[in-house]
Amino acid sequence: MSYEKSLEILKSHLNPYEKIEKIALTQCLGRILAQEIKAPKNHPEFKTSAMDGYALKFEDQSKALTLLGSTPAGTMPQFCIKEAQCVKTFTGSLMSEGSDTLVPVENVEIKGNQICVKEAVKKGFAVREIGENYKEGEILLKKGTKLDYSEIALLAELGFFHISVFIKPVVGILSSGNEIKDLGETLENPAQIRSSNHIALANLAQKLVCKSVVFPLLKDDEKQSKKALENALESCDILITTGGVSMGDFDFLKKAVREYAIIIDKVDIKPGRHIKIASFKNKFIVALPGFPYSAMVMFNLYVREILNFWLLQKKDYICQAFLCDSYMKKTPYLEFVACNIYFENGRILANLKGKKDGSSAIINNLNHKSALMMVPKECTSLKDGDLVDIIFMP
Repeated sequence: MSYEKSLEILKSHLNPYEKIEKIALTQCLGRILAQEIKAPKNHPEFKTSAMDGYALKFEDQSKALTLLGSTPAGTMPQFCIKEAQCVKTFTGSLMSEGSDTLVPVENVEIKGNQICVKEAVKKGFAVREIGENYKEGEILLKKGTKLDYSEIALLAELGFFHISVFIKPVVGILSSGNEIKDLGETLENPAQIRSSNHIALANLAQKLVCKSVVFPLLKDDEKQSKKALENALESCDILITTGGVSMGDFDFLKKAVREYAIIIDKVDIKPGRHIKIASFKNKFIVALPGFPYSAMVMFNLYVREILNFWLLQKKDYICQAFLCDSYMKKTPYLEFVACNIYFENGRILANLKGKKDGSSAIINNLNHKSALMMVPKECTSLKDGDLVDIIFMP
């Protein structure tokens, strides 16, 4: 099936993610907000000084002004300003009744109990209006907002101590293959390799605000594959498998996945054509090829789609760029090619500098914050200056 059709099918099987927890505000950096936040009242509630100065009536700046006293920050104003009067007012202090303008301290000259304005200011100068930050009832943060330092500061200002966030979806990774060895294990012969898929996919999951669980590497055994799949699926929301899904004699994982409701079976894309996705009780099994580059790309194309829906995230990581290179298409499929992205003269540019031409096993093609260039199925080549679609990796 086409890539577009596969996404359509995947989205039709997605249900809202409703796992929510309350955590302390000090612990919610990077978490996804699971509630809408509205302003309970205007902020500020009263007109407030934006700097140190003298609160007065705008039209009185040409007069000698009697100083009534001062209003320190954190105290309620004690004075009602009338004609030719002023009150010393500090940054963050409430403006006294009757005043509408604040003259900075450096603009006045003090003579005993009076001040003279040496340099006049416009009406309302340095006065923060009621509701300048936000007005009562205004939606400040939408459900699905990823909480960064500014959003957390706002929640603190609003008086929150605990906040509702989505529980991190659990993404399990189950890599298979007789040829792969785990971290720290010795390679017994040159035909064996160290597994990197489980490390890469676990980190990708964590970057998308998930909890990753890495299961023991799985050997190519039919009975073990079925049992390992059942056990792993019990403890995660999305189970990603790598290897064992193509056309090899020892691809037993493919048979084990078929025990579940397969919704996607092969897509006309490169890499990752042999992908299989199954659904099970609002959980998903995403069976990916074993090549590292392929596995990482497919995670971005499919697992990220599931997480976007569950955690209410926008698909805002796709843009267009001008290709400053040429590319000859290698397959009849829609291709996803690692590229470099940079900015020059107000334009987004892409090139293939340093990207190696070869199989889907080249991990380092995704180094240095590489992006993916989409090469349409119907085209045979791209030339310098072509506008191409770009997908940014997490």
